[in-house]
Amino acid sequence: MTRYGLLILPATNRVYARAAVDLTRAELEIFGRSALDGRIGELDTEVVGGASYITFTGDGLTERDLAVLGNLSAGYALFEIVGELLRPIEWSRLDRYDDDLLTIQKYPGKTNEQFTKLLLNVTLLASDWAAEMTSRRFRVLDPLCGRGTTLNQALMYGFDAAGIERDQKDVEAYRAFITTWLKQKRVKHRVLESGPVRRERKVVGRRVRIELAPTREEHKAGQTQLLDVVNADTARSAEFFRPETVDLVVADAPYGVQHGSRTAGQGLTRDPLALLADAAPVWARLLRPGGALGISWNTHVASRDDAAAALADAGLTVVDAEPYRALRHRVDQSITRDVLVARRQA
Repeated sequence: MTRYGLLILPATNRVYARAAVDLTRAELEIFGRSALDGRIGELDTEVVGGASYITFTGDGLTERDLAVLGNLSAGYALFEIVGELLRPIEWSRLDRYDDDLLTIQKYPGKTNEQFTKLLLNVTLLASDWAAEMTSRRFRVLDPLCGRGTTLNQALMYGFDAAGIERDQKDVEAYRAFITTWLKQKRVKHRVLESGPVRRERKVVGRRVRIELAPTREEHKAGQTQLLDVVNADTARSAEFFRPETVDLVVADAPYGVQHGSRTAGQGLTRDPLALLADAAPVWARLLRPGGALGISWNTHVASRDDAAAALADAGLTVVDAEPYRALRHRVDQSITRDVLVARRQA
């Protein structure tokens, strides 16, 4: 049995950095259970040369296994432990674009990029297609997409990305960012739609749809990704996206501190449970059977049990395995963030 050491990526957010080791241990265990047939074991934490490593055993990890593990949200480098020595191991990542796609945007309330990646990972790993992480082009919907942090991570992985956001300023800011970034990076792309959506002569939302590919060759061969962002209320998602066309729904809910949750019935509220009651049934209908929904929220304004009940009422089955319960962590004195993942049964 080979023993490995995983070096943790330094986090720019010092609070998140303190939680990163425990979060990565939980994420690694989820990877092992869902995508690596349980061949990850004996997880521990060690400090070597002043740096924190997560150590684990792996039974015959293949090149494909290493390509999966390369996408750990806080994974920086992987080593085989040979006696007292660390032997570097080559691994690959899904990343298809320059990393400034994820890091260049700076604005108040932006979700930490490492956490966004973790949330997408653990949601994907709860779906029926966890073993296809490196080969399937997933379609990801962020129904509370803000300025596109989750959308950018989905694009980075080579997935199709869809989003819906009520705040027109956020949608316009994201449209301006992504179109400028694509031009500056000389990424082959084509704007398919940009402007108001009209039905029965009334404007019901605004939409931008962009087809893109990392290389001209892929674009010419039709190997493209689709970015589709709508400015409308999330409870109306089914008006813009067809049922059972989304593999993963991934959302970071408003924390109820600086930003509240908006619902059609109650307007602005600090309670994300009202948002889930209003919108989760709609999101569930968009999921393909076998798909998964992952949401993070502030436990100071809603308990885990109540949030889980809201997802169950929407017809979803909450994944309650132990590593999924270990993703709770402190963000600041007013926010303790937790993660719930639920599946739509096939």
